[in-house]
Amino acid sequence: MSLFKKLFGSGNDASEENKEKEVSQFNPEIKIPVDELFTFNFKKNGGKFLYCDTLDELREQFLNILEENDWFECHALCYEPKLFHLLEENKLTYINPTDPKFLLASCENLIADDGSVLLTSNQIKQNKPHELPANMVIFATTSQILENKSDGLREIKKRYDKNYPSNITTIKYFEKAKEEDFLHYGSAAKNLYLLLLEDL
Repeated sequence: MSLFKKLFGSGNDASEENKEKEVSQFNPEIKIPVDELFTFNFKKNGGKFLYCDTLDELREQFLNILEENDWFECHALCYEPKLFHLLEENKLTYINPTDPKFLLASCENLIADDGSVLLTSNQIKQNKPHELPANMVIFATTSQILENKSDGLREIKKRYDKNYPSNITTIKYFEKAKEEDFLHYGSAAKNLYLLLLEDL
């Protein structure tokens, strides 16, 4: 570019700058990392997010949830033997529970683009979301955060090569919508706590 064009500019340069501005409006310069995107969307959906660095911190946060909701000496729903110790440590009944106050479960994945939790029959058996307790405590790790549902389904297919789980569902709404619309139709809002353990 010549010195005169730099000093005085030209009509063409201005139109090229406008074109660049128009293009940049539709191409975001910075892509948000999936963990930040998940956190933002999960909180926007009404979820309660508790980040833990260690297993000891996770146990402490679980205890805080029990205290906050006065869930001591109550019944809890849990289908995963690997989580039974958390219930046993706190003297919670989980064998043949009657009127469980909450579900304790892990999850398959956390979906960043809509802030949802992906569950299968491994966590909830054949129960539909509306058949589960209104309160949920979900245990997950940071490596389980994926960008979208397609990635989640691919991960399930890869993880369970032969024993493919059934009843694949996502839970997305964690508080009752102020105004029901067609997007919320058929969804059961859950009071959901996410205990997220750093494993990366």
